[in-house]
Amino acid sequence: MLRLQAFKFELMPDGGQARDMRRFAGSCRFVFNKALAMQQERYAAGEKRLGYAGLCSALIEWKAVPATAWLCDTPSQALQQTLKDLERAYTNFFRQAGRLSPFQTAVGIDMGIARFATLSDGAVFEPLSSFKRQEQALAKAQRAMSRKTKFGRNWMKAKAKVQRIHTKIANARRDDLHKTTTTISQNHAMVCIEDLQVRNMSASAAGTVEAPGTNVRAKSGLNKAILDQGWFEFRRQLDYKTAWSGGHLVAVPPQNTSRTCPCCGHIAKENRQTQARFACVECGFEENADLVGAINVLRAGHARLACGDTSLIGASAQEPAEATIRELSCV
Repeated sequence: MLRLQAFKFELMPDGGQARDMRRFAGSCRFVFNKALAMQQERYAAGEKRLGYAGLCSALIEWKAVPATAWLCDTPSQALQQTLKDLERAYTNFFRQAGRLSPFQTAVGIDMGIARFATLSDGAVFEPLSSFKRQEQALAKAQRAMSRKTKFGRNWMKAKAKVQRIHTKIANARRDDLHKTTTTISQNHAMVCIEDLQVRNMSASAAGTVEAPGTNVRAKSGLNKAILDQGWFEFRRQLDYKTAWSGGHLVAVPPQNTSRTCPCCGHIAKENRQTQARFACVECGFEENADLVGAINVLRAGHARLACGDTSLIGASAQEPAEATIRELSCV
C-alpha cells in the first residue's frame, strides 16, 4: 500500500546566506509592486492587461535600465515566480468578479420541524432527524449497558457501542448541515434568517412542584426535535460560509413572521390556523405557511438593510410556543 509521508526541514543559513535571502526577498517585493503598478496604470487607461509573457518582457527591460540593474543579482527564477503569483492573483480576481450572477440574490429562510428549512424562492430542505432515526437502537444499547456490571469488561463493550451510535448520529447531522449551508451560501449573496433563541425554545416545560408546566410531553418532543435538527449549528455555519462567499447573514426578529400576509400586510393569529396552510382573513391570500414565513423574513431583512442596520443580532421576541408545539404534533 502506498503511504504518503511529509518531512519538515529547518534552514540554517550562515550570515552571508541570510543577507542574500533578505536581498532576494526585497527584489521580489520590488518586482511585484512595480508590475502591479504597471497593470493598474494600463487598467486606468483602458488598455488590456499584460499576461505572464508580457510581464517577463518588462522584467528584461527593467534589468537593462541602470537604475534597476541590481535586479540581475537576484536569480531569475525567483523574479519570474513573483510575476506568476501576480498573474494568478489577477486571473482569480477577474474570474470571481465575472461569476457574482448567483451571488446577487437574497433569500429568506423559515425554520421548522416538518420542514427543516423553507427558502423564499420555494426551495425546501427536508429534516434529516438523525437522532430520531437511531433513537430505538440507542435506547436498546443503553438498556443493555445498564444491565452490565459497571466498569466491567462487558459494560465497557456496551458503553463503546452506545458511543458509536452517538458518533454516528452526530456525524450524520454535521454532514447534512454542511451540505445544506454550503448550497445556500454559495448561491445567495444575502441570507436572512429568524433570530431564534434556541436555548429558550428548547428549555424544559416541566416547571416546579408548586407551578407545574403544561403540555410537558409535547414540549419535550419539540425540544428533542429542535436539538436533533441543529438550528444553532445551522446558523453558525451559515454565518461564516456566507462571509467566505463574500455575502452576509442578516438575522431578523421572528415576531409575526408567520402571521403577516405578504400580499396585504394584515397581521392576525387567525391567518395561520394550521401549520401547513396560510390563509389571510383580510384579503383571502393563500399559500404554504412556511413559504409565507420565508418571504416575510426576506422582507424584514431588506427593511433592516434599508435602515442601515446590518447587525446579525435581532430582537429576541418569539412567537408563542404553542404554535410550534402544534407543528410537532402534525409531524
